[in-house]
Amino acid sequence: MENKRMRMVYRLLMAVFIATLVAGVATAQEADAVNEKDTMAKLGAGIALAGCGIGTGLAQGPIGAAAVGMIAEDDSKFGLALLFTVLPETIVLFGFLSIYLL
Repeated sequence: MENKRMRMVYRLLMAVFIATLVAGVATAQEADAVNEKDTMAKLGAGIALAGCGIGTGLAQGPIGAAAVGMIAEDDSKFGLALLFTVLPETIVLFGFLSIYLL
């Protein structure tokens, strides 16, 4: 059942990705040459941020479950569990950085 749900989520994400790409290309074709580069750069930055967010979400699920189990066994390991749980969030910072640098 979990595989069916994940396949459905992946298909939905791919459909949104393709729709976004088509919309960006259509917008870029209507614009002049100067705006075309700007539009494609913003589209690329948005895709980068979306990829970073998806990757972070997929990484934090198992890490959070393991961290909760570790804290349940030993309360003194809270800091280590928090560190490993927050570590994937740095990936999203790279996505925000790409948008900020535009």
